[in-house]
Amino acid sequence: MLMPKRVKRRKQFRGSMAGKPSRGTTINQGDFGLVAMEPCWIKSNQIEAARIAMTRFTKRGGKVYIKIFPDKPVTAKPAETRMGSGKGSLEYWVAVVKPGRVMFEIAGIPEETAREALRLAMHKLPVKCKIVSRADLEGGENSEN
Repeated sequence: MLMPKRVKRRKQFRGSMAGKPSRGTTINQGDFGLVAMEPCWIKSNQIEAARIAMTRFTKRGGKVYIKIFPDKPVTAKPAETRMGSGKGSLEYWVAVVKPGRVMFEIAGIPEETAREALRLAMHKLPVKCKIVSRADLEGGENSEN
C-alpha cells in the first residue's frame, strides 16, 4: 500500500477539507480521468483497490496514473480506552481530496473500455466522482457529464 518512506513528524492535526484544490485539476498524461465531486479523505487501501479494479478490467493493457498520494497520517485510540493519556497511535494514511481533483488517469485503451474501468474504480472510492475526458477539462472547468 502507498505511504511515505519517511516523514518529518509522525502525527498531524486533522486539518481542513474546505476550498478548492490548488493543483491537480487537469488531465496531464492520460486520455480519461476520474474527478472528485466532494471533499473526502481517501485511505491508501481504497486507492490500491481502485487501481487493482482498473488494471484487472483492462487486462493490464494501457497505463493507469495515480495522481493522489496518502501522505497524511491518521491516528486512533484503542477501543474501550479512557480519555486522556495523549494522542492515539498511527492507524492508516489518507490522501486529502477536494472537489475538482483528478484522482486517476488512464491512457492507451479505447474510450468504452476506459470509461468502464474508471466506473469500476469509482465504486471502490468513498467519494462521488465523475468520469471526464481530456477534451472535457480543456473545453471548460465546470462541464458536466
